Amino acid sequence: MANTNRRFKFVDIFYIVMMIVPLVVGVIIQVLTKPLAEGITLTGARIFYTVPMPIQDLVITEAQINSALVIVTILFFCLYMTHGIGEHIKLKRQHFAELIVEKVDGLVSENMGEYFNGYSPFIIAILALSACSSLVSLLGMFPPTSDLNVVGGWAILVFILITYYKMKCGPLYYLKGFTEPIPLLAPINFISEFATPVSMSFRHYGNILSGTVISTLIAAGLSGLSAMIFKFLPGFLSQIPFLQVGLPAVLSIYFDVFSGCLQAFIFAMLTMMNISGGFPIDEYEKRKLKKLAINK
Repeated sequence: MANTNRRFKFVDIFYIVMMIVPLVVGVIIQVLTKPLAEGITLTGARIFYTVPMPIQDLVITEAQINSALVIVTILFFCLYMTHGIGEHIKLKRQHFAELIVEKVDGLVSENMGEYFNGYSPFIIAILALSACSSLVSLLGMFPPTSDLNVVGGWAILVFILITYYKMKCGPLYYLKGFTEPIPLLAPINFISEFATPVSMSFRHYGNILSGTVISTLIAAGLSGLSAMIFKFLPGFLSQIPFLQVGLPAVLSIYFDVFSGCLQAFIFAMLTMMNISGGFPIDEYEKRKLKKLAINK
């Protein structure tokens, strides 16, 4: 029994360490590779390596590496939360894990309907990945959600799922939808179809990036204002940015924490609404009944 408890604690510690290690690696990469710069610097994800490819070179960027590190952290967090849980075993973490599952199941059932109940893992994965990708900026890492390529990839995946469910009733029914309510609107409907992933990606990317830009500009402005006001102080005291104490931290709570989590929730909500809203479930059920009647 004692050996079992030690083994259990050892595995727990291993999972916790593996949750932290990717973030530490990300911070170390940031410190060792980011060039020193004076003044305000706002750049996109840095390119670390380029892999030659036949059609277009594959670039390995800061956003891709940080995304991979976030995924590893989430993976080991999930392993930790599910380690040792069971029907008759009641750990404290199990109550928290059950609460998350219940809330996400309720959210999916309420917004997508019973047909999509199996989508809970996908939705919580989007929420966790998006929120954590934004929150890594608190550690000084480049947030992957500030890269349009990353968020655009998520939106394309969602668009593929939307199209898949829209074609559940067949390609002809899908194409017929572009002519509704009148055939004259077909070009507009066609454009709006492909506008969905574009709007989802730009909304998420734009909100996260704008928060980073605003926070950087305000911090730089406060530094200059502090140097101008406190220049009368002797020696190194005049170089201390006193006005940067407090306000940037408050702004970080909004732009990095609140806004990042809010945008993750909005992206997940749009995913649920677009997938379920594009699925003609009534027509699909009618076709199923017709097939059953014909087979009989």
